[in-house]
Amino acid sequence: MPAQEKGPQPGHSDDGPWVTVIGESLVDIIHDPRRGTATPEAHPGGSPLNVAVGCSRLDLRTKLITHFAEDPYGQMIADHPHSNGVDATAGGSLPTSTAVASLNTTGAADYTFAISWDLKGASVPALAAVDGSLHVHTGSIASLLPPGNTSVRRLIEAARPHATVSFDPNCRPAISRDAAGARDEAEGFVAASDIVKASDEDLRWLYPGRTPDESMAAWLKLGPALVALTRGADGPVLITRRGRVELPAESVPVADTVGAGDSFMSALIPGLAQLDALGAPARARLQDITPEELHALAAYANRAAAITCSRPGANPPTSAELGSLTGFSAFRTARPW
Repeated sequence: MPAQEKGPQPGHSDDGPWVTVIGESLVDIIHDPRRGTATPEAHPGGSPLNVAVGCSRLDLRTKLITHFAEDPYGQMIADHPHSNGVDATAGGSLPTSTAVASLNTTGAADYTFAISWDLKGASVPALAAVDGSLHVHTGSIASLLPPGNTSVRRLIEAARPHATVSFDPNCRPAISRDAAGARDEAEGFVAASDIVKASDEDLRWLYPGRTPDESMAAWLKLGPALVALTRGADGPVLITRRGRVELPAESVPVADTVGAGDSFMSALIPGLAQLDALGAPARARLQDITPEELHALAAYANRAAAITCSRPGANPPTSAELGSLTGFSAFRTARPW
């Protein structure tokens, strides 16, 4: 089974502070009935791995703290961050995780998981990574599944004095059927974060009794400066204490939606870096993002997700493909790329 096509090497410098992503890596095994073959494709994936690759392709120096084993799928994963300029550290000793994705006729995916998550043996390099970070991102299975989730919480707490923090719950009900427990875990990470992103599916599962807009507002009250919502074909919503932006999704031919939300998240982080809004000293700047800047940020991340949807697998754009945040004016945001 072929591994994912590798993107061009990112253009970031090897000097200066970096972004650290903490979370699971896995192999997406994709069954697509539209291809007319029973043979599945295998691609490196997992939300945190996808975010790390996306940040690196958008020219941020990026480290990944993750788990995979020395097995064939693990080798596929190890090759992927390396070829995209991501410095990956793996802990744990259990088999490499997999996610079987079954696509429908629109390219949307349903997942079945075989997951292990443990950072055993990687605590020292993990702490060193977050200690030198400008920004730390986590979420998905890593923030919920024991025993690794407790290590993630400790790393986030160690990062906050000097780094901004982002979180994407990327809920997987097939792994954790306890919505109440997942909700408590998610809210703990939301309260420790500066930037939070979720999908409308995440919020409906976590909070079935209220609308996504109500859930976003409740999360904003827990402490983050920015809360982002992705809604698939309906486009994103971003809110801060200063404003709200809602955009339509970009109109593109959809290969599949695998990794689209991760590409959105991985564009938010370098977009905020371009606004000088990452790092603990920049928290006041992050709180003071203008409505115009928020609009450009939403459009920038929206475009990244659209590019990913236009090609198979979790294949986020490079900076050459996406451009810079300054190119996303109010006159361009609703137009197809």
